[in-house]
Amino acid sequence: MLKLRDNPTLKDFQNYVAQMKLERGFNLTDKFYECCLFAEECGELISAVRKNNKSGSIGTGSVAGNVAEELADVFIYLCSLANMHNVDLEQSFRDKEEKNKHRVWKKL
Repeated sequence: MLKLRDNPTLKDFQNYVAQMKLERGFNLTDKFYECCLFAEECGELISAVRKNNKSGSIGTGSVAGNVAEELADVFIYLCSLANMHNVDLEQSFRDKEEKNKHRVWKKL
């Protein structure tokens, strides 16, 4: 039975997603397909943000999406893609941020 421990680390989330996908019989090997699903979820997140924007508009019969749920879906697919590529997201974040600290950032 799936259980995410209290105060989980990023690695705990990655492990949970791996176990969840195994238990539910979801895709474990097709990286391109998983990337497409990730992009689809990103699109749903963008749509939810747009529809919740006070200056945005939505069509008749359309409802504003749940940004929190869409962010969770994006996070699940991000963890899944990281797992498929044997990437430790926490370490990857730390490594990339060290590089970013030495970059010169231009404000537009």
